[in-house]
Amino acid sequence: MHSVKIKIQIQQGSHIAFGPGKAELLKAISSEGSISGAAKSMNMSYKRAWDLVMVMNASFKEPLVTTVIGGSHGGGAMLTQFGHDVLQEYVEIQSKSERYVLSEMDNFLSTLAPVSNVK
Repeated sequence: MHSVKIKIQIQQGSHIAFGPGKAELLKAISSEGSISGAAKSMNMSYKRAWDLVMVMNASFKEPLVTTVIGGSHGGGAMLTQFGHDVLQEYVEIQSKSERYVLSEMDNFLSTLAPVSNVK
């Protein structure tokens, strides 16, 4: 069985404004409630996660993530409604793209050797 992986990245200048890694980070922030928790769940440094959030927020017309300064209850982060919308649209585009490409790949995939032949 062969698989096809489609990777959609949105380049903006010299930065990647959005792609699969940033989508996963947004999902993790949404579920963890913080950038540090999201970073930890993805085995990523807090600084790397923070930098990715800053690139995303600067790349779009509105912020995708907002943060709350810590206090007695601790800080946190959450996706804005715009962030949820961007994430949902990206996931849908990714899914549609994969379905389309797979539907067009039958002939090409039939030219590949069986997986057991590849060393």
